[in-house]
Amino acid sequence: MVHYSDEDLISGLKAQSEPALSSLYKSYFPMILNFIQSNSGSYDEAKDIYQEAVILFYEKIQEGSLELSCKIKTYIYSVCRRLWLKRLSEKAKYSGGIEESEKFIAVEEDEKAEDNYENNFIHMKQAMEQLGEPCKSIIQDFYIHELNMEEIADKFGYTSADNAKNQKYKCLKRLKKLFFNKER
Repeated sequence: MVHYSDEDLISGLKAQSEPALSSLYKSYFPMILNFIQSNSGSYDEAKDIYQEAVILFYEKIQEGSLELSCKIKTYIYSVCRRLWLKRLSEKAKYSGGIEESEKFIAVEEDEKAEDNYENNFIHMKQAMEQLGEPCKSIIQDFYIHELNMEEIADKFGYTSADNAKNQKYKCLKRLKKLFFNKER
């Protein structure tokens, strides 16, 4: 699955991109499933609520009426939470409180972890830029483009896959040093 930034996801949805819509569906459903199942809901109810929230989000993007002041993940969670509370009250199951204190804290911690992940991603991108060639291309070819060591050896003119593997190892050591030694 391709991971989209929030901006790319919104642009993709505006352009009615199937991969962007698919990514949106797959990205946050586990979080919503956990929330709904923890609060008297089933898998099918979670799917319904999530579907409704995604459609709402998609329509607002298409209309140009979405003013997002938080991450998409937070927005989707909030919409699903409201929809679920509404459904619970309609089903007369709502008794004034839901089990969310720990789950909500977990979402906040998850947001902090996501922010940390994003900072690490930015820092890794900077380290990759400092890494230079051919290391940058070797690492990208192996991890992003999923080329095997034989293909990398051919592409960069190494005599064997083992030599290419050794070079990749040296490049990873340099990248780790750049990533971990730079002040963040």
